[in-house]
Amino acid sequence: MKILVVNCGSSSIKYKLFDVTQRKVLASGLAERIGEPDSILTHKHMTVGEEKKQVEKNRFADHLEGLQRIVDLLLDPENGTVSSRSEISAVGHRVVHGGDTFHQPTLIDDQVIADIEACIPLAPLHNPANLMGIQVARKLFPNALQVAVFDTAFHQTLPVEAHLYAIPFELHQKYKIRRYGFHGTSHAFVSEEVAVHLKRPLTELNLITLHLGNGASMAAVAGGRCIDTTMGLTPLAGLVMGTRSGDIDPSVLLFLAKHENLSAEDLDDLLNKRSGLQGLCGVNDMREVIAKAEAGDQQAETAMAVFSYRIKQYIGAYTASLGRVDALVFTAGIGENAPLVRERACQGLEGLGIEIDRQKNRQRAEGIMEVSTVGSRVKVLVVPTNEELRIAQETLRAAEKKTG
Repeated sequence: MKILVVNCGSSSIKYKLFDVTQRKVLASGLAERIGEPDSILTHKHMTVGEEKKQVEKNRFADHLEGLQRIVDLLLDPENGTVSSRSEISAVGHRVVHGGDTFHQPTLIDDQVIADIEACIPLAPLHNPANLMGIQVARKLFPNALQVAVFDTAFHQTLPVEAHLYAIPFELHQKYKIRRYGFHGTSHAFVSEEVAVHLKRPLTELNLITLHLGNGASMAAVAGGRCIDTTMGLTPLAGLVMGTRSGDIDPSVLLFLAKHENLSAEDLDDLLNKRSGLQGLCGVNDMREVIAKAEAGDQQAETAMAVFSYRIKQYIGAYTASLGRVDALVFTAGIGENAPLVRERACQGLEGLGIEIDRQKNRQRAEGIMEVSTVGSRVKVLVVPTNEELRIAQETLRAAEKKTG
């Protein structure tokens, strides 16, 4: 079965076409700057075992034009990806926020679209773009099943004590304010990969998964069910990130509003775009932070210390929540590629049964790596994430339920 995965931003379309049964990517690409004069489309496809890339510069007035051009490239006889639109059985859509309505991947109909629209106040920057992708794909693939896969769905198993904030309960009811969590497709994907790697049922495993990238989150996963996660109502909470502050005393906002005369919009910009690593040392890319720290930059060293310490705090908290931890799982750009971050996050945690082998940790390898010592009670693993494949797999499951 061939499944197209679409991830629409406000001015972009990221896509991958999968042969899901073989876990094989047939084509992929990114359309950027949609609606601007200098739109760019980068398209890659496999031919005779070799990846070929082409880059086009051509204005796309809207997402319909952008996705139409992507479909043209998929149908191009020279690419040999698909011979007709009917070969694409389903389209899987990444949707950032499903609120408390969506607990699993969902076949899209008019009611589902209305329910996703109702979640726009919870994700005003993301859900409208996701909906654009859905509407366009329904026009271009009228006979394909359309499936929404939600970033928040994996975390809907959080118990009330983990997801409820201690604010007046009527505000929770009125505005659906609670911890939702994000990066759910990544946390779910690596959890299943770990179970396969360890040759144990996921239902028997207790895991702490760490999705560390420019956006970063952690999850406590008990038997395949998420019981806690660091992000909250929005992706701002929890860990220190590239430009986001993570956890902060709420009174800091009141203090800054008063003394710096900042509006709600100003505070939103400060916490989401000018804080985190960027705010602490002037750069938000961990590679640059590490390079500056190694060159003796004290602010970069401090940023590293704050970033790593916050992770360590949550490892301790989630160990307490789970009671027993079988594996600590690092993934995403920083988690997979920054050995120094892994070392610092695990430093001093021998009392929790977490011991990292520095030599193993500094090695690079394809696929899953075990970087814990032989005697470590808790496995420390580096697991490459693949959110698009997870969306394709979930789309396939939803399609199979539909067809019986």
